[in-house]
Amino acid sequence: MSYLNTELTIALQKNESITEFFRRYLEAAINDFLQTELTAFLGYEKYDSDGWNSGNSRNGCYNRVFDTKCGKLQLQIPRDRVGAFHQQTLLAHSRRSDDLETTIIQLYRKGITTREISDLIEKMYGHEYSPTTISNIAKAVEDQVKEFHNRKVAKRYAVIYCDATYLNLRRDSVAKEAVHVLLGITPDGYSEYNRKGSQRIHKGFKDCSGEIEQLFAEKYPSKSAVAKAAS
Repeated sequence: MSYLNTELTIALQKNESITEFFRRYLEAAINDFLQTELTAFLGYEKYDSDGWNSGNSRNGCYNRVFDTKCGKLQLQIPRDRVGAFHQQTLLAHSRRSDDLETTIIQLYRKGITTREISDLIEKMYGHEYSPTTISNIAKAVEDQVKEFHNRKVAKRYAVIYCDATYLNLRRDSVAKEAVHVLLGITPDGYSEYNRKGSQRIHKGFKDCSGEIEQLFAEKYPSKSAVAKAAS
């Protein structure tokens, strides 16, 4: 997950769709959840000496295809040595779960609190694991979310490109919501995925709503310009 910026840049350079990028990102996120769940179940990290002579250990993975709105995910389901671990991240026989997609997106949204993370993890795993195990999973996920939101961005960009993909999200009802992506081009020509405020921008290219154009103009009123992307 720490290579998100580089992965997005490579995807856009290859003319890969934003939906395909999010499919791969969702795939990586769920695989991370599966490994986190096994770690909490065993009670020790991979290669940790606490696992020596514990009576159980990791035993590789088996592959499973999982359907989402972004496409098929290739998941690696971890196993334990004695066969006592039964993952709860995915429903045992389900090949699709809209609720899981919604939960992953909610976990990584900006501004989520520690309490909200704990509530979402409780919803996913509370029927199966003890409060201590739930707390350990929530702490591991919280660290991943913090790393995601604290990625560094440059203070200055020559150009920023805006785009969005629409996903169905279920709250009280199911509705399409936009996931916005900003790609910043530094003065020396490098591409960076932009999540938070940059201090200086010379020009923004956009193919998006008037609201985003207005916000861009308000944020950078003096030395910036906005141009629509060529169709």
